[in-house]
Amino acid sequence: MKIRADIAELLHAGYSDAAIVRQLHVDKRTAAKARAVLGVPKAKPGRKPAASPEDIFWRRVEPTDDGHMEWTGYSTAGSMGVRHNGRFYTAYRLAFRIANGRDPEGYALPSCGRDGCVKPGHHADRADRAQEQRVDSLYDAIFGEAS
Repeated sequence: MKIRADIAELLHAGYSDAAIVRQLHVDKRTAAKARAVLGVPKAKPGRKPAASPEDIFWRRVEPTDDGHMEWTGYSTAGSMGVRHNGRFYTAYRLAFRIANGRDPEGYALPSCGRDGCVKPGHHADRADRAQEQRVDSLYDAIFGEAS
């Protein structure tokens, strides 16, 4: 049996036969036969997780008129974030990771001056804040403290 590439891709991504039928407009038997030939187990019921926490992040932010971004997703007791594969990621941590390509050291906090901003590139971690303090100390040592 020749299997269409798009059907195989969705099967390997964990889609159910019904989801493949809806998305690709094929017969349910076609998807089921392809699953059997490829040896892909039946899909687990329920929503499929996004590919990554970063993908979820981009679905739950909204740009503001002043060049920042605000969180439109889940938040509780001041903690904004997403749950992915049983782990909770704060929106600040994800924004820092997107901008810097690494996880923050300690907390990632907005450094742009706008509370609640989740725009990537607008956050500093412990190492960044320590660097800023060193620069401020050197500046004060050279030019004196500002009045």
